[in-house]
Amino acid sequence: MLMAADEIKLGGDDLVIAGDNADVLGRLPDEAFDLVYMDPPFNTGRAQARHTLETAAAANGDRVGFGGRTYKTRLLQSLAYDDAFDDYLAFLEPRLARARELLAPHGTLYFHIDYREAHYCKLLLDELFGRDAFLNEIIWAYDYGAKPKRRWPAKHDTILAYVRTPGGHHFDAEAVEREPYMAPGLVGAEKAARGKRPTDVWFHTIVPTNGAEKTGYPTQKPEGVLRRLVAASARPAGWCLDPFAGSGTLGAVCQQLGRRFVLIDHSPDAVAIMRRRLGAAESPEGAAESARVRAAQT
Repeated sequence: MLMAADEIKLGGDDLVIAGDNADVLGRLPDEAFDLVYMDPPFNTGRAQARHTLETAAAANGDRVGFGGRTYKTRLLQSLAYDDAFDDYLAFLEPRLARARELLAPHGTLYFHIDYREAHYCKLLLDELFGRDAFLNEIIWAYDYGAKPKRRWPAKHDTILAYVRTPGGHHFDAEAVEREPYMAPGLVGAEKAARGKRPTDVWFHTIVPTNGAEKTGYPTQKPEGVLRRLVAASARPAGWCLDPFAGSGTLGAVCQQLGRRFVLIDHSPDAVAIMRRRLGAAESPEGAAESARVRAAQT
């Protein structure tokens, strides 16, 4: 078992840590992070999976394409994790409480969840952070997934933002990428060219199937969404933390924006994807730290 006294130092290297975040979070230094981004499993009650296929033309293929041509597919990779908890809030509470302690006085938590649990999680966050620490409810809207005919299709996630110190948080609105006006003719050429600051409702595509960001990891989030969070709430060279790092999107964004990061995940598949995606982000010292964490858990 990991001991809290055996603290993980933040120094010259970004860290990718293989381990249970419930243990690893206790070893990180208090008040060290400008931003904590948490994208836990959504408690959908089912396994999440993503499969990578290779397709090639074949006379006796199992798929039919344009012009009646047939193709044969071969499974290259399958990634999955369970997404069901008997008591979801009990799973989250100690991790969220520790996240608050890890935030710097000017720091911000961004908690990413879907419609099934958002209202329950907000009540928990109000209790842990205080209602006056609530900053925003960000709605990330997209057009992907099933389209049921007996209810409104669910096409958004919720990101709840809470600050460590109400009124004392860092927020750089000018650093955030602007977006086009919906009616540019109404604002004039100068404003239209500059674009407008995003509101709390973001229309952003998911990671495209054939996009450069694609890693094959289930529930991978697009860099454009996290880029806004990091640009606004993390100072240059400030430290950012993702305890459910998955494919490592937070680390990729931090690399682009000149921020530091600590990424944690217990899945060997996730850690392998992050190492490939982030390249030199995990130094020999970082790799040694991951190995030490794994050894301490056994």
